[in-house]
Amino acid sequence: MGSITQEVALKDVRFFSPIGYYHEERILGNEFFVDVSVYFPFDNTDAEDLSNTVNYAELYNLLCEVMKKERKLLESAAHEILSNIQDRYAFIQEARISIRKTTPPFDHDHVHSVVSLCYKI
Repeated sequence: MGSITQEVALKDVRFFSPIGYYHEERILGNEFFVDVSVYFPFDNTDAEDLSNTVNYAELYNLLCEVMKKERKLLESAAHEILSNIQDRYAFIQEARISIRKTTPPFDHDHVHSVVSLCYKI
């Protein structure tokens, strides 16, 4: 018999955050979009019970806490998000986090930079 895997995700969550390698970026801030997906077994006898799943409102609050901090690299934000998800939801089998910066400091206005992390058991 097969198994069912559930995904809970937030896509294109927009933040204006003090993240950037250059000092000016941390002062002025940048626009970012965050995607987070978590995967876990759907062993759920009551699909109406929020305790049997991942609360995406909690995921959103977790993203807000991480993205408001001043930092130089997106990698540190992505890693903190991933670590917090692992700490909060021990039953997660896979998690994917991507952070897209819409205006990296290049002389081109149609470039986005992306940092992604993926955790699998």
